[in-house]
Amino acid sequence: MIKTLQSTLKQDKEGFAVPKSVQDAIPIRRIWPDGIFQFGSKFSKTIRFSDINYAIASKEDKTSMFLGYSELLNSLDTGSTTKITINNKRLNRQNFEQEILIPRRDDYLDGYRAEYNAMLMDKVTDSSNSVVQERYVTLSVHRKNVEEARSFFDRVTADVTTRLSQLDAHSEELDAVERLRVLHDFYRTGEETEYRLDLREAMRKGHSFKDAVCPDSLEFRKDYFVMGGKYGRVLFLKEYASYIKDSMINELTALNRTMMLSIDVIPVPTDEAVREMQNRLLGVETNVTNWQRRQNSNNNFSAVVPYDLEQQRKETREMLDDLTTRDQRMMFAVVTLVHLADSKEELDSDTETLQSTARKHLCQLATLNWQQADGLVTALPLGLRRIDALRTLTTEALAVLMPFKAQEIRDQGGVYYGQNVISKNLIIANRKELLNGNGFVLGVSGSGKSFTAKEEIAAIVLSTEDDVIVIDPESEYRPLIEGLGGEVIDISATSRTHINTMDMEQGYGDGENPVVLKSEFLLSLCEQLVGSGKLSAKEKSIIDRCTANVYRDYIREGYQGSVPTLQDFYAELLRQSEPEARDVALAIELFTEGSLNTFAKHTNVDANSRIVCYDIRDLGKQLLPVGMLVVLDSVFNRIIRNRQMGRSTWIYIDEIYCAATRCCVQTPSGSQPIRR
Repeated sequence: MIKTLQSTLKQDKEGFAVPKSVQDAIPIRRIWPDGIFQFGSKFSKTIRFSDINYAIASKEDKTSMFLGYSELLNSLDTGSTTKITINNKRLNRQNFEQEILIPRRDDYLDGYRAEYNAMLMDKVTDSSNSVVQERYVTLSVHRKNVEEARSFFDRVTADVTTRLSQLDAHSEELDAVERLRVLHDFYRTGEETEYRLDLREAMRKGHSFKDAVCPDSLEFRKDYFVMGGKYGRVLFLKEYASYIKDSMINELTALNRTMMLSIDVIPVPTDEAVREMQNRLLGVETNVTNWQRRQNSNNNFSAVVPYDLEQQRKETREMLDDLTTRDQRMMFAVVTLVHLADSKEELDSDTETLQSTARKHLCQLATLNWQQADGLVTALPLGLRRIDALRTLTTEALAVLMPFKAQEIRDQGGVYYGQNVISKNLIIANRKELLNGNGFVLGVSGSGKSFTAKEEIAAIVLSTEDDVIVIDPESEYRPLIEGLGGEVIDISATSRTHINTMDMEQGYGDGENPVVLKSEFLLSLCEQLVGSGKLSAKEKSIIDRCTANVYRDYIREGYQGSVPTLQDFYAELLRQSEPEARDVALAIELFTEGSLNTFAKHTNVDANSRIVCYDIRDLGKQLLPVGMLVVLDSVFNRIIRNRQMGRSTWIYIDEIYCAATRCCVQTPSGSQPIRR
């Protein structure tokens, strides 16, 4: 036997004691607040890591993830054992309500909030997505005392965390309270919200931590156990196929039941593994030589080596090549699975489903007879292994038992975006937590782009205090905006609502000279009216001078009183002595004194409302360039003001390609534009 395996089995060997209580069935002997558990001379620590999008990745990305996971397995310390656990647990309804549901605010929108929350609860209580998955890596090692064990875990957990981050999997070390919560949620399924454990208080009163996590009763039978009001059964992977798909573990854990699947790994040093395989190859070659000698002694010189001996020789050589030339390591592994049900009949049905799934992959899941107690301890993320059903595997063969499926997105304070196609769980995302919160909604006609934007607008208005601005070229957002209590601004040559092109509030320009920025804006506006590139240097100078003149008194009075309008700007142009000034005035006369003067009057709508929709459907071709410039300047003004107040602004520009060729808006940080 390999020395490492022999040593591990000897160290793991424990004396058996009949448990006299449910607490005694939990093998933990001592815990430390930082999450280290002790079992005799063995210590363990658990890391929880997030899922990654393996199931939906392309072939190239899957290969990259597979190789990254193989590197993680190769890096496992040979002086310890590792357990990889997938935990299917019931959704904690109370935590979900606290983190996801929108609280009441005692305003006119509370009715909508109640309806929105009811929709989310209908989604989450559906039988297809009431189970969430968590993943753990539990490291265990034999040491003399906890100081030596802690030193070992500090080194190894840092390496495991680094390699998980290279796979884009976020990881965190679990402290004692969190590790015990995992056990509590399994032992007391359905009572997740009742977990209460204060280690200091428990120590002060002399209470055992096991009292907080153990079930009410625990009874082990031949091939199943009864835990409280639940029935459970432990299975193990007895027969392995010569070829296993990387989807087998995901299919086994796809069952909508409380379960835990664990893969125990004992890595073997490469030098020991090579020597072992060389010895095995020597033994196979000796058997082949002896067989040929017997055939020759019987004058059978043309005999072919039997198939079984030839296969042994081939497989042993391949294994030796893997270890010496393909950066593979030899590992011993065992797969155990424990699942719970509400009745014995349901338990038997679930067991048959799991075994059928394994048979589909040419593997065999067998029930542990008279070993249910040992199997339960092995399947839980404690760091113990009491099942002697080890199988020799290479790194690649073990990596095929891929624990990753699809990344879950459930950000606190996020917005509901739909359901995960793979896991059927809710997608709750908070785009403010992203490195770049901007986005596009793309799709063919009729695919639901506008509906997606409206759904997000409603969620943002109901759950945050952020401002929402919509530029609507098809007049389709009015019912939503008005229903949420927002302001719809109709912009057209004949509308009764007006936006003053010259509006300027204190703080305009984010600390820059406001007159300079407004002058640049009016230059762009006049250039749109006169024609691109047709403004001369003299005319630009006159526009800049007139801009300063019309704002002088308004700024001196502390941005109080009547704001100048385009009509005031037009009158100021006419007061200039240069003939170029009259040329500019004549060019903009249609938009100041003529029939398209909708932007030359004082603003008569509440453009400071928290929810504003600019309805530009009826802007004609002549007024559209000017209208878009005015609207975007108003939006830009709003973003600057909100950023100074620490307030986020969400901008939705529907059918953005209609305006993209004419206008461009720069979005400062603190805003979240959505373009469709």
